[in-house]
Amino acid sequence: MSFSWDPEVLAAAAELFGGPVEIAAAPVGDVATRRAVVDTVHAQLDVAQPVPDDVTIRDFETTAGDGTKLLLRWYAKEGARPGSAVLFLHGSGMIASGVALYDGTVSRFVSSSGVPFLSVEYRLAPEHPHPTPVEDAYAGLVWLAEHAEELGVDPARLAVMGDSGGGGVAAGLALLARDRSGPPIARQILLYPMLDDRTTSPDPALAGLVTWSYEDNITGWQALLGDARGGPDVSPYAAPARMRDAAGMPSLYMEALELDIFRDEDIDYARRTAAAGVPAELHVHPSVPHAFETIAFDSAVARRMKADRVRVLRAL
Repeated sequence: MSFSWDPEVLAAAAELFGGPVEIAAAPVGDVATRRAVVDTVHAQLDVAQPVPDDVTIRDFETTAGDGTKLLLRWYAKEGARPGSAVLFLHGSGMIASGVALYDGTVSRFVSSSGVPFLSVEYRLAPEHPHPTPVEDAYAGLVWLAEHAEELGVDPARLAVMGDSGGGGVAAGLALLARDRSGPPIARQILLYPMLDDRTTSPDPALAGLVTWSYEDNITGWQALLGDARGGPDVSPYAAPARMRDAAGMPSLYMEALELDIFRDEDIDYARRTAAAGVPAELHVHPSVPHAFETIAFDSAVARRMKADRVRVLRAL
């Protein structure tokens, strides 16, 4: 039996794009085209969803290790008593997108859960290769922990969260914070994260079904790691699938998608986390491709995902 798209997701894609579509039909290494396409499509799809009117946004700033000023955007639900908080890293392969393009996405998380988010404008590859993205994320985590009291947040109840490439940065951040004895992280919330620079060999079973292609993946990892990509010396802070030991990591909530080239690396990360004695919750959603819920946000599978995310956020 072969794989196929969920009918609701396929119908939504057909209405928007005429059928299943990859993010960008561009040659390997063409970051500029992918960045332009991803940013444009993300902006178009995000505004198609309801934008909550009960979330306030405030901008702050912190300084990265190299002296660069970084934008930190704080989202809080009006009237909510937070307690916990989430440090959020946006997706798009570590080569595209930004905080502003995720305003709607993050606001919906905050409105539905009542948990405030701090979104970090980490710098992108290839202009800023590893370790810049994860170090920028670490600077954001330190700032959030240091300012927790004034924000009404318990520093012992901080989670890191990200989707796709941002999920990879979030996982790398959790490893880095553990190894540096940095601010404690209560949970990793990883939404179909990009974890392994070695995911480059096409799976014939996924042919014609993926939205983030193997060419896209090679391009993203090459931008982040350069010639080190796929070699023996890649840091787990860059590619968390290289993690040697999950002991002492924060508890994990993981989403993997059946028609996503990240599926197997995500499942394996969750398996190794659980095997190290760390609580891990894994959901593998059938018949859907990478980031499908931006296309079919009202589909049954997207609603199930949202309910689980809200449950996990409220439990922080």
